[in-house]
Amino acid sequence: MSTLPLRLARPWLALALLVLLLAACRADGRELRGEVLWIYDGDTLKVEGVGKVRLIGVDTPERGDSDRDNFFVKLGIPKKNLRKGSGAALHFNIANVKGKTVKLTFDREEKDRHGRTLAYLTLPDGRLLNRLLLEEGLAVVYRRFDFRYKDDFLAAEAEAKRKGVGLWARDP
Repeated sequence: MSTLPLRLARPWLALALLVLLLAACRADGRELRGEVLWIYDGDTLKVEGVGKVRLIGVDTPERGDSDRDNFFVKLGIPKKNLRKGSGAALHFNIANVKGKTVKLTFDREEKDRHGRTLAYLTLPDGRLLNRLLLEEGLAVVYRRFDFRYKDDFLAAEAEAKRKGVGLWARDP
């Protein structure tokens, strides 16, 4: 059995290590990229090669009346703002992410009980969609579970509430 001289083996070894590293990253699933193909609502979309994605750490109102409405009202959001806010979050996502290639990163859990991929979605310009929805007042922090950016997201939500934007808007 012949062996390659050491100087010829090094590039092959480096290439093999790189392939193994990339395979490990992909298998770990910590970061993926894909084009946003469809927007279901303010916090759920479809990404090419991934499927249905639920944004980590945010919650937006449903299109129609829902049991979740009480959660939003308890936070101080006027009930009359919920349906309008649902549509605004949907349209915000259509305008800002549909058709764009985005980066998905993950936290503790990669799937929810409905089989959707749980992810933070980074736009091509580096902004985090999850946080943008909070800044615009189009979402609230999903408080039921802990996640990496929870404190930051709570601060963004508090600022939107202070400004009275989106869901937090009040009549003059």
